[in-house]
Amino acid sequence: MNITSSCCDDKVSEYAVRHTDAEPGLLKELDRTTNLRTIYPRMLSGHLQGRFLKMITEMINPANILEVGTFTGYSTICFAEGLSENGKIYTIEVNPEFKYISDEYFSRSGLKDKIIPILGDAMKIIPTLDITFELSFIDADKKNLMEYYEMILEKTRTGGFILIDNMLWSNKVLDTSTNHDADTLRIDKFNKYITNDIRVENVFLPFRDGIMMVRKK
Repeated sequence: MNITSSCCDDKVSEYAVRHTDAEPGLLKELDRTTNLRTIYPRMLSGHLQGRFLKMITEMINPANILEVGTFTGYSTICFAEGLSENGKIYTIEVNPEFKYISDEYFSRSGLKDKIIPILGDAMKIIPTLDITFELSFIDADKKNLMEYYEMILEKTRTGGFILIDNMLWSNKVLDTSTNHDADTLRIDKFNKYITNDIRVENVFLPFRDGIMMVRKK
């Protein structure tokens, strides 16, 4: 999800974007289409995060990626860009309203053979996947955040990575005494849980809306 939360953050983000590889034209078009056709376009990963997802995929060189939360397909395409020839990304989306957009851009990307879109409830789908993943991305509802994490960790190979998006939650987690809505408290609790989870190593990346990077020991 694309969220910036202060003037200072905006300036840093703009500087970072200027000094990052250019956004591919198709993704720039998808960004605009998402802004025109969806109610919450800020859920899209965007230029800076997208280039990060592509690069980390190239670094890890996974055979299989799992994504929870396709939205309009921007991050999916970024992952697919970084995959090797035989790599696959399994991307799950519960909302059918976005499928006509993601399907169009998957086809136009030239990466459709690497993308396996799955429509439905991730809570029910993930346990049925008989696949070991080297990289996963959780960018979905926060209500089931802990459940997604536990199910995916079980299917992650030793040394594999999980990325969890929106862990700053518009910086609300910095002050839970003032921001005590259910999602903020849930995310703060999750961040603490990960930090103390002896099964993994973790690094909190404080760019954009915060990405928790987890490596399974």
